[in-house]
Amino acid sequence: MARVALDADVVIAFLDPSDAQHQQAVELFREHLASGDDILIAATVYAEVIVKPLQHATDGTVDQFLAAVGAHVVDVDRALARRAAQLRGHHGALRLPDALSLATALVSDARLLTLDRALRRIADRERDG
Repeated sequence: MARVALDADVVIAFLDPSDAQHQQAVELFREHLASGDDILIAATVYAEVIVKPLQHATDGTVDQFLAAVGAHVVDVDRALARRAAQLRGHHGALRLPDALSLATALVSDARLLTLDRALRRIADRERDG
């Protein structure tokens, strides 16, 4: 069983059938759900994905989904924040939310699931480097 950390774009696209990347998110997620992988989500990613559902009073859908897949919310502590800062320092164009998603994956020895190609390339370099 592997560990995967979710980026916000995957969760948002997965939960919204009208999202242009919905099918891609479903396919990406399917293999990890089928194999029973340990699903992680940074607290910052949770905050990011629940904003719009809170505005539309559909936030229960996000929580039900995360419970159904057995996702574990990872708190941002000093070590995780420091790793995110190091990533931002090394990859100048990396935004803080993406750095926190990637840091969660790296600190947790997990693969980052993202639909963002640039972030995926950075994640691959960091994991392989």
